[in-house]
Amino acid sequence: GPLSERRLMDVRLGELHAWISTCSFSPQGLLGAVQRAWSSYCTKYIHVKQGGPAGISMLLAGYCLLSYGWNYQHFSK
Repeated sequence: GPLSERRLMDVRLGELHAWISTCSFSPQGLLGAVQRAWSSYCTKYIHVKQGGPAGISMLLAGYCLLSYGWNYQHFSK
């Protein structure tokens, strides 16, 4: 795609100067960049798929490790 529509992580090092020159540094352009960054962060770390076997197994594994840690002296005798 066009250089101006690429994300920072998709720009090659040699194209970085040209990519920066296509960015808008007006208040509206900066606000749009902050909103896109926040939306990307929320999508990746906050609004993840809920449920499923992975979440339940991590919860059970954590409980087992915590219980073993609490009862270690009893198990070691």
